[in-house]
Amino acid sequence: MFNTKSKKEEPVIISPSFQLPIILIVLSFMLLFLNIGSLPTIVFASFSFFLLLQSFTLRIKITNDDFIVLQLGKEIRTFPFKNWISWKFFFPIIPGIFYFREKSSPHLLPILFNPKQLKDELIKKVESLEIKNS
Repeated sequence: MFNTKSKKEEPVIISPSFQLPIILIVLSFMLLFLNIGSLPTIVFASFSFFLLLQSFTLRIKITNDDFIVLQLGKEIRTFPFKNWISWKFFFPIIPGIFYFREKSSPHLLPILFNPKQLKDELIKKVESLEIKNS
């Protein structure tokens, strides 16, 4: 089920990607031309800048056994691979959303990280759990 190796590999920190927040910031300012008022633009732009901030502060660390979320270098959440049921990337080209399901709950994360590097690492660790496109 899981790819286990006799030797321990070094943890991998997934590099950030600012593509999603920047795309959303540009789209939020384009809302000004739709004559729908400034409130939707302010809300959408605020969310976009929040994601940009998260891109600078959050990191993903992948070890042999865990998917770890770091904020400013401090571990804030650990998701052991042994509890994972499935995972999938939605709209990876845009980039979009990373979904994974644990035994206890599902999780959706905006892709604020290098999607290729993240997917490559997940394939190494939990390839058999990937939800394939049909």
